[in-house]
Amino acid sequence: MSGLETPSEVRPYHHGDLKAALLAEAETILERDGIQALTLRAAARAARVSHAAPTNHFGDLTGLLSELAAVGFNRFSAELMAAMEAAPTKATGDDNRTRSNAMGAAYVRFARRHPGLFVLMFRSERLDAARPALRDAIDAARLALRAASGEPAQALSPRQMAAQAAARWSLVHGFAMLLLDGRLAGLIGSLPDGEGEDDLLDAVLAMTRIGE
Repeated sequence: MSGLETPSEVRPYHHGDLKAALLAEAETILERDGIQALTLRAAARAARVSHAAPTNHFGDLTGLLSELAAVGFNRFSAELMAAMEAAPTKATGDDNRTRSNAMGAAYVRFARRHPGLFVLMFRSERLDAARPALRDAIDAARLALRAASGEPAQALSPRQMAAQAAARWSLVHGFAMLLLDGRLAGLIGSLPDGEGEDDLLDAVLAMTRIGE
């Protein structure tokens, strides 16, 4: 504490809670006001703690953003895996495609629910990928994305497997970014009454048969 805060300005935390509280406040600022408004001082002010408190936990703004991105990637991975595990088994045996589509829907759903966090997660110029928390979270996300492919129906070369993974990722990530940027509004507006972005994504996934 700097000694300048009054009791009404400082929120007491139990040991170990402050880092999580600062990250929660940082995410609120990010989603509400944008990345330009997210600073160490803003996070401290929102958490009602000393301006020095975030520095003790994150070092600098890059550290805070990197740890926040790690939170995002961990949440992202969990949601992708949950969606794939919940995907129904098809009588046709086309389970890989079902899991892949479930992953794609969960991917876009995450971006829509957490737009600021989603964009931050893929802004490498603002992040320190060498931080252990972020490195491990990114690795977990990669494993989740790879799990969507399942076992290939036929033997594929490393290049073919990489190409399939890149194609799937490009499809859902591109859709998510176009949606967040408002670039799909015209197409969504052209759909029949009662249909929206989820219906458009379902149709895109149904029409795209990567690796088949």
